[in-house]
Amino acid sequence: MPGYDAIIIGTGQAGPALARRLAAAGSRVAIVERNRFGGTCINTGCTPTKALVASAYAAHLARRGAVFGVNLPGPVGVDMRRVKARMDEIRGAGRAAVERSLRGTDGVTVYRGHARFADAHSVTVEAERLDAPRIFINVGARPAVPSIPGVADVPCLTSSSILELDVLPRHLVVIGGSYVGLEFAQMYRRFGAEVTVIEAAPRLVAREDPDICDAVRGILVAEGIGVHVATRTRSIERTNRGVRVTIGDAGGATSIDGSHVLLAAGRRPNTDDLGVDLAGIALDARGYVHVDDALRTNVPGIWALGECNARGAFTHTAYNDYQIVAANLLEGAQRSVRDRIAAYAMFIDPPLARVGMSESEARAAGHAILRASLPMKDVSRAYEKGETDGLMKIVVDRGSRLILGAAILGTGGDEAVHCILDTMYAKATADVLQRAVHIHPTVAEFIPTLLEDLRPG
Repeated sequence: MPGYDAIIIGTGQAGPALARRLAAAGSRVAIVERNRFGGTCINTGCTPTKALVASAYAAHLARRGAVFGVNLPGPVGVDMRRVKARMDEIRGAGRAAVERSLRGTDGVTVYRGHARFADAHSVTVEAERLDAPRIFINVGARPAVPSIPGVADVPCLTSSSILELDVLPRHLVVIGGSYVGLEFAQMYRRFGAEVTVIEAAPRLVAREDPDICDAVRGILVAEGIGVHVATRTRSIERTNRGVRVTIGDAGGATSIDGSHVLLAAGRRPNTDDLGVDLAGIALDARGYVHVDDALRTNVPGIWALGECNARGAFTHTAYNDYQIVAANLLEGAQRSVRDRIAAYAMFIDPPLARVGMSESEARAAGHAILRASLPMKDVSRAYEKGETDGLMKIVVDRGSRLILGAAILGTGGDEAVHCILDTMYAKATADVLQRAVHIHPTVAEFIPTLLEDLRPG
């Protein structure tokens, strides 16, 4: 039974960084991967989807060439095989880099196979048993399949399997109107497919404030995407031409005939085949590993990092999980996930970037607020680029004048929003950011301008 100082299960965003850090500190580390190196981000998440978004943006911009005085010889076409090949090349390079780095790190031993707990200090990988006083679970999550009548009888796509398509759907029906569903909806519309989005909640991206939700919907509808909100998916069935999705609300039922269905209605953790019961590890009702603020499970010597712990569903939060665990173990720090400010983006075009609380969340938390918003059409950089959809919005605590949260739906918003996020981490007031002098012409330069217009909300 090979003995190690640490075992890491999974090579997603947190695992390889932790393996290298522990090995550099003198630990003997075993890291186990049963599928593809790099986890969700590199294989079925950020890397491939943003490669597709880039191709879709190129097609969209080419079609708008005349707006910029650029005339193209004929209609713009999309070669889906080439689009997929480009995506595969990008994610393949990332996957290879992760494996190469791990195999080239002194003190790290790579195992290929399915890891399962044997007890609180041991895992089996195929026929081999490994033991260590420290074990780190980094197994990620996968798309959930909702309980819709007929879903098991139709070859529905998920956010993972749709990446294997190298043909253009005639009509893609997307079930789920949040981040994953809307990114795929817009990209496939720009590739040339008819697209319909179905969302059970009253609004798209329902966690956002109504003005943001309405703006997102307007952007998508303007590109020809059909949107149904406050609508339940009643059934899915095969037809001679593809699939039929029957939807209904209080007004009755109707059917949508499509060629493909994408299920984009949540995710589930990859913990159901780890043998966690043999180690006594507690899971919550949805199967996520229960952890404390330092990412420790209920079993001493076992931690859970990344999406499987329900403390963050993003690559950047998974990496921060690694930073927290490494600092606490190796530096004697007292870092906690509670120190993290919520931040994420939806990479439609233009992107939606969110940091901290929404206006609704701030009010619900009891804050007396100041708020300001600014349409992107008033941002010179957006106007010059011909990309004026969206708005900026910021929420400030009236008493302390600390920034509570912000959203930027607009060109460059996914980068500019970090000005606000960094100010929040520095615990500086909105006045500090308002007095900053930013470069012209940029999107970020309008954040101080936005703060000049703070009013009671």
